[in-house]
Amino acid sequence: MDISVIIPLLNEEESLPELEAWIRRVMNENNFSYEIVFVDDGSTDGSWHCIQKLKEENPNIHGIRFRRNYGKSAALNEGFKVAQGDVVITMDADEIPELFNMIEKEGYDLVSGWKKKRYDSTFAKNIPSKFYNWSTRRMTGIKLHDFNCGLKAYRNEVVKSIEIYGEMHRYIPVIAKAAGFTHIGEKVVHHQKRKFGTSKFGMSRFLRGYLDLLTITFISKFGKRPMHLFGGLGSLTFLAGFIMSVILVVKKYAFHAYGMTRRPLFYLALLCMVVGTQLFLTGFLAELVQSSSSKQKVYGISEKF
Repeated sequence: MDISVIIPLLNEEESLPELEAWIRRVMNENNFSYEIVFVDDGSTDGSWHCIQKLKEENPNIHGIRFRRNYGKSAALNEGFKVAQGDVVITMDADEIPELFNMIEKEGYDLVSGWKKKRYDSTFAKNIPSKFYNWSTRRMTGIKLHDFNCGLKAYRNEVVKSIEIYGEMHRYIPVIAKAAGFTHIGEKVVHHQKRKFGTSKFGMSRFLRGYLDLLTITFISKFGKRPMHLFGGLGSLTFLAGFIMSVILVVKKYAFHAYGMTRRPLFYLALLCMVVGTQLFLTGFLAELVQSSSSKQKVYGISEKF
């Protein structure tokens, strides 16, 4: 199979028939073998009934339905598990042929869309988004303009090698790079105005996005060796406290200085040694957890075909 199109959705009943017809037209025009995987993330409207009707008309459609809303990352993660295509594309259809060629013929592992010209930009949304993308580029070294663009294409082995959860879908390129897939590209795509429904994203996503970025950065650098971070910081902090303690002891017995317990340096030394010990133990415990745990997230899937 050439292409798997993964479409996570939440209360998008009105837009699904048009999107499915659009994808089917593009696939037939380019003679692609394909599948469309709709992942219903706990919709409360008639989205699942609409997917079932579309399945009757198009046997290339597959559906997954969550019992409740788990978020876009969970929906993508389940879609990735069942994807069979050589190239996996998330969202939209207009750019499918070019994205397919960039993966299959140009050798990219992942291609991310860039909505260079947007129709929904506002000052409150545009400025934070630009700052978010700039800081992500600086922290990760990945030169993409729009990390949060839903239109992406992946080599199949990429989606089978990564796991996303929470709201980590924003950082799939970062996760893929950490997994060894470094050939990451970008393509300018056309931004379509929303015809139905409302946006599921609010201002709160920026705070959550930065917290997720810190998590991803830590995991990609120290996830397999947490002792390198916590143990190193703990050892340095403890050593600083120990040196200060030695200075105080030397002053007391060599220079007959008294009242050491009333000096700020005494309490700073104690604090450094206690904090250093705690950091070292944190690294040790993190190593134990990392070496013995194998995380597998289970979602409440009510129906699947």
